Amino acid sequence: MTVLVLGGGGRENALALAISHDPAVNAVHAAPGNPGTAGFATNHSVDINDGAAVTALAREIGAHLVVIGPEAPLVGGVADVVRQAGIACFGPSRGAAQLEGSKAFAKSVMAAAGVPTARFRACRSIAQAAAALDEFGAPYVVKADGLAAGKGVVVTNDREAALAHAAQCERVVIEEYLDGPEMSLFVVTDGTAAVPLMPAQDFKRVGEGDEGPNTGGMGSYAPLPWLPEGTVDTVMEQVVHPTLARMRTLDIPFAGLLYVGLALTSAGPRVVEFNARFGDPETEVVLPLSDGPMGQLLYAAATGHLDEMPSFGRLPGACVCVVMASDGYPGSPKKGCPIVLPPEPESVHVIHAGTALDDKGQLVSAGGRVLVVVARGDDLEQARARAYAYIDEVDFADGFCRRDIASPDRLKMISARLG
Repeated sequence: MTVLVLGGGGRENALALAISHDPAVNAVHAAPGNPGTAGFATNHSVDINDGAAVTALAREIGAHLVVIGPEAPLVGGVADVVRQAGIACFGPSRGAAQLEGSKAFAKSVMAAAGVPTARFRACRSIAQAAAALDEFGAPYVVKADGLAAGKGVVVTNDREAALAHAAQCERVVIEEYLDGPEMSLFVVTDGTAAVPLMPAQDFKRVGEGDEGPNTGGMGSYAPLPWLPEGTVDTVMEQVVHPTLARMRTLDIPFAGLLYVGLALTSAGPRVVEFNARFGDPETEVVLPLSDGPMGQLLYAAATGHLDEMPSFGRLPGACVCVVMASDGYPGSPKKGCPIVLPPEPESVHVIHAGTALDDKGQLVSAGGRVLVVVARGDDLEQARARAYAYIDEVDFADGFCRRDIASPDRLKMISARLG
């Protein structure tokens, strides 16, 4: 099987790497890819938001499956164009991708399906936003209705800052704050059958101790030792299957990857958000612990035969990843900074999220989040130690990372909150 993976970020490159390990996959192509994917895939320069161009490339390389990683081409309907050409595609249709493309739409689906989530108001004016902020009180949660590259959410105790964010958006969703540790659950689905992968937790703030602005994610870990037993079964029963049923009722079945962001409140799991694709950087820790052929799993979902797949299990041990970002991120990150990577030990691999080669062939930074250092271990403590030990050997003078990813203190704090 030949697979084309669209997108050049950390999650797409981690996904392409996992697919390359499937014995049924004999060729992986990445568009656009980067120096990291060049080691196991063929890179292609193509506009991934242009359905016709993607389809032409898929035909040229004889792709049996196209996997769409980023949200923009999904919301833009690229999956529809590829499927209309008779090529299997993993990723929801334009209509179904509204679960990520519109926070208001997602909330309406949850309400109709009886999915537990925060109370909310969809606002189109400053007056409506101000009233909603006063109704729910602090901490204020303000979400841009459309896509915002992971930076459209403001959570603050400052009412003026919350209102200012609302004023910058044409439409916003304002929610009550959900107090409880968050987790991410990836669910592969063909619209009816659904396979949950291992839950993970990411670190969204740029600074240690969860200080500073939101980012696309600074690190993550799995498994979650504090997760109450039966949580995944509860989420599948109360959230995933009702949502999929509602989407079928609306005649826009959701087939692809349903990302369920959850808060574990005192009243049980509550949905924070839906995404229509794999999350970053949780993908980087979930996939190394997934026991099964990833290419075949995604192909089965894309072709409506997920119920015929054998059980998809998990491997023993733990996984921690730490993002190395370029100075200035998430504002105006430096680019073109030289990077020298040490050899990778057996327990560590590096996902290139924002790298390039300069005209001399030197590896350099080409984005905000540049590298994702992924380490496995017998437990989280060992995996974490291995990740940071490798980072200490990386020569990236203009890079930085958080030093508290999966820290023992954080795990103890979460366990104490859950009681």
